[in-house]
Amino acid sequence: MKHLWKASLLFAAATMITACNDKKFTVEGQITNAKDSVLYFENVGLEGINVLDSVKLNDNGDFAFSQESTIAPEFYRLRISDQIINVSIDSTETVQVKGEYPGMASNYTISGSDNCEKIKELTLKQMALQNQAIALQQNMELGIKVANDSIQKLIDAYKEDVKLNYIYKEPMKAYSYFALFQTIGQWLIFDPRTNKDDIKAFAAVATSWDTYYPHAERGQNLHNIAIEGMKNQRIVDAQKRDIQIDASKVQESGIVDIALIDNKGQLRHLTDLKGKVVLLDFHVFAMDESPARILMLRELYNKYQGQGFEVYQVSLDPDEHFWKQQTAALPWISVRDADGIQSQRLLLYNIQTIPDFFIIDRDNNLVKRAAQIKDLEAEIKKLL
Repeated sequence: MKHLWKASLLFAAATMITACNDKKFTVEGQITNAKDSVLYFENVGLEGINVLDSVKLNDNGDFAFSQESTIAPEFYRLRISDQIINVSIDSTETVQVKGEYPGMASNYTISGSDNCEKIKELTLKQMALQNQAIALQQNMELGIKVANDSIQKLIDAYKEDVKLNYIYKEPMKAYSYFALFQTIGQWLIFDPRTNKDDIKAFAAVATSWDTYYPHAERGQNLHNIAIEGMKNQRIVDAQKRDIQIDASKVQESGIVDIALIDNKGQLRHLTDLKGKVVLLDFHVFAMDESPARILMLRELYNKYQGQGFEVYQVSLDPDEHFWKQQTAALPWISVRDADGIQSQRLLLYNIQTIPDFFIIDRDNNLVKRAAQIKDLEAEIKKLL
């Protein structure tokens, strides 16, 4: 399988294609107590760290770096020696940074970017976690097992906090991407290779980036990580059940798969619809507006089904019998998620309100979600 993922230092990243225009962003400010030190402005890329610019600081520590804007959020850092301030840029914004050397990695202020402020919060949280872990390791009164168990509890609590208040809250934001690749020592805090819950966090951010920054390399990188993790987890689960599974049959696609039982008792995979333009619809038939919505979908389906259009509708209704009654005469794929509004699939697809839907192209790539679509029929015709 071609791809896999790469990580560099604090987080993995793929270098964005520079926008073909004259739009620029600026990172400026002062780093005091650092006269004659060289301040580097670097891009944190998938293939490594690239120095974009540098300046020898004067008495005031003034600096200003400008670069061309990018098509999707990008990550940079300010560095003097081993002291680093992480910065994300998602537009032609101007970000102001004021710090004091030699402790500028934690002793700085940043303004002009909500993403950068959140990244600072995450950085300080990670530093605190690291210090607590070191203190436990160095506590000679604790045995190795007790120390390791205590560190794991700290990490688990940290992850719950970050998932709830950052990643799942706004998975489309650059700071959520940043959070996925924080480390403690040499290890990623979120482990997308073996931890089911961590894989879900990667998939949630990947799905949001697919929606808000289609075809961005970072989003593709996240998908590769999530899909590889899912493949590994399926193999592990199969081994636990003493079932052999062919890893080559675990398909890679541009969407997070959904596999649910339809109203005829058959298991239906969303990824099996590759080759068609798909409307992925999250729906509750018990809602008052359901009849009008179903009528709208019927008109679209009748008009374009013959051209390769399909609807994969996920019901979140709690009453299975009611759902089967409502879907008995529907011509498209109707499945039901028994977990309802508590379903992890809503987190994976960052569903904030019901109903909601996505458009998927013939290559199994998420193209747009409802909030980005003004004319649904026009979007469908464009992809057909």
